[in-house]
Amino acid sequence: MNLTLKKPVLVTATAAIALLTLAGCVPNNPASTDAAGAITVDSSSTDCSVSSTSANSGTLTFSVTNSGDQVTEFYLLADDGLRIVGEVENVGPGISRDLVVQAQPGDYFTVCKPGMVGDGIGRAAFTVSGDKVQLAGDQQEQVDQAAVNYVAYVKDQVGQLVTGTKTFVDAFESDTPSPDGKTAAELYATTRASYERIEPVAESFGDLDPAIDFREADVPAEDEWTGWHRIEKDLFPPAAADNGGAEYVPLTADERSYYGDKLVADTQSLYEAVNASDYTVTIDAISNGAIGLLEEVASGKITGEEEIWSHTDLWDFQANLEGARVAYEGVRDIVETKDPELVKTIDERFDSLEKTLAQYGSLESGFTYYNELSTEQVKQLADGVSALSEPLSQLTATLVG
Repeated sequence: MNLTLKKPVLVTATAAIALLTLAGCVPNNPASTDAAGAITVDSSSTDCSVSSTSANSGTLTFSVTNSGDQVTEFYLLADDGLRIVGEVENVGPGISRDLVVQAQPGDYFTVCKPGMVGDGIGRAAFTVSGDKVQLAGDQQEQVDQAAVNYVAYVKDQVGQLVTGTKTFVDAFESDTPSPDGKTAAELYATTRASYERIEPVAESFGDLDPAIDFREADVPAEDEWTGWHRIEKDLFPPAAADNGGAEYVPLTADERSYYGDKLVADTQSLYEAVNASDYTVTIDAISNGAIGLLEEVASGKITGEEEIWSHTDLWDFQANLEGARVAYEGVRDIVETKDPELVKTIDERFDSLEKTLAQYGSLESGFTYYNELSTEQVKQLADGVSALSEPLSQLTATLVG
């Protein structure tokens, strides 16, 4: 199915990875033996062993062998750890396959994903040195590869969301810390990041986004309120003055199980949808997705309305911004051939906004809670969003014009 844009702006995050600035992929072919000069990868159940941590720019071949007992995937990720330069999937136990990419100079990461869900294992730095190389193929081939890479990105994010949501819900339902010692309240904002990067995907599948991520104010009176924000209110209960004058009544154990299990089931439905054989995206959906995510930041995060109970809006802001950048980087090389000045401006304003947001924390270390920001700090963030949104709004017209 084609990804089409809907009103909720986040459509962009999802549209992201597409054609990366850093490299272009060449179709993968099954390999029974390692290609001459190939970098070998052994994907086991516990490690992702790569024979080299560096290479010269140009065409690289990773010969991936699965020595584990689960179907596995191998990724070459860009320097942000999110954008997918290339991936080979469905490598069965005892099977070898090649990933062939055109790699530009820069920093990358390699990672394997036994079972094809979760964060993956054995993530390691990989460096490419040498001269910049021209991407292979004509523009249409680059556009086609952009869609392939973006779909891989979506699958990766939703796969991480599946495992993260299960861990979060287990802690929520049992009211005890997760295996790493974090409570459901501590896991809430970071687990949601994968969803915030790809929310437009859920929006493209009808009722999934309303079920998973609608805020209380968005739900029609006749509909049931479920999902992340229903659980958020229970984890961060409001005072009566912030709850229409009524004391908040905590969920019972049975109610926690109901809402938690439904969130897990709806997230699994999203996973199945993006892994369907006919799921794809279009080039304009990728660029419009970048535009839409910035609009989502402006309409929800800057106002503090998204996370009204937890005040973790800056965590969402960061994830939206990451998704928008991934989307933009996916089509950047194509746009640069048409309007290099536009690309220069967008690059500079992305960098500026990222630096401004970084003053308040990170996904890893945590952010300042939104209700602790001053009016001037909110204005500074809003001005950065506006400055980036203006040139970014020209992206699709330049791309397809």
